[in-house]
Amino acid sequence: QVQLVESGGGLVQPGGSLRLSCAASGRIFSIRSMGWYRQAPGSERELVATSGGVPNYADSVKGRFTISRDNAKNTLFLQMNSLKPEDTAVYYCNALINGVPYWGKGTLVTVSS
Repeated sequence: QVQLVESGGGLVQPGGSLRLSCAASGRIFSIRSMGWYRQAPGSERELVATSGGVPNYADSVKGRFTISRDNAKNTLFLQMNSLKPEDTAVYYCNALINGVPYWGKGTLVTVSS
């Protein structure tokens, strides 16, 4: 059974950094279009960044977040710097694995002093 598991969330002060990880496991033959999304309280889920030939970022995180991927370990990362209170959300990993879209259960990021 294929699954995505996020980790690395937590409480951080404004201006701080966190690094999220998303590990894919199970019977995996191909992975395409891995990305990060987030959902703040009372808001809809939104795109944060997608990996690919040219990474794509939401305007709100450009210059602060960096998406990367370790293909050998089927793992996706999100380095988040200069965090702001408005970055507070549950962060979800998404991937197209064996032609099927999967979501992780999310990891909570709280930016607060």
